Amino acid sequence: MALILLVEDNEMNRDMLKRRLNKRGFDVEIAVDGPSGLAAAQTGKHDLVLMDMSLPGLSGWEATQQLKADPEHARIPVIALTAHAMESDRQQALDAGCDEYETKPVELKRLLEKMNRLLGDKAPSE
Repeated sequence: MALILLVEDNEMNRDMLKRRLNKRGFDVEIAVDGPSGLAAAQTGKHDLVLMDMSLPGLSGWEATQQLKADPEHARIPVIALTAHAMESDRQQALDAGCDEYETKPVELKRLLEKMNRLLGDKAPSE
C-alpha cells in the first residue's frame, strides 16, 4: 500500500482528503505545518507527498526546496496543493521542486491521475 504524506494545515481539507484517499487504497499520514511536514518527509518512508503551499512555520515552497535539496530525499515525488491558481503560482511550485501541481478545491479524479502516474507500480490497483 502506498504511503502518502499529506501536509495540510486546514483540518477540514485534511480530514476530507485523507478519507477519500483511504477509500481508494492509500495509507495517509498527516502533518499540520511546514516544519513537521519536512521532518516527516525526511524519514524517507513516504512514497509521495501532498504539500499545501501556504503553511505556518515554513511554507510549502520552502519545505519542498529543502526536501529536494537533500539527495537522500529528492526522489520523493511532491504534489503542490494550493488555492493559488495563476500560471505563475504553478511555475513557482515547480521551481521549488514540486513534481506536480493541483489547485484547491481539489478535483479528486485529476489528483488521483497525477498521484498514480508519479507512483507508478506503487499505485493502488483499482
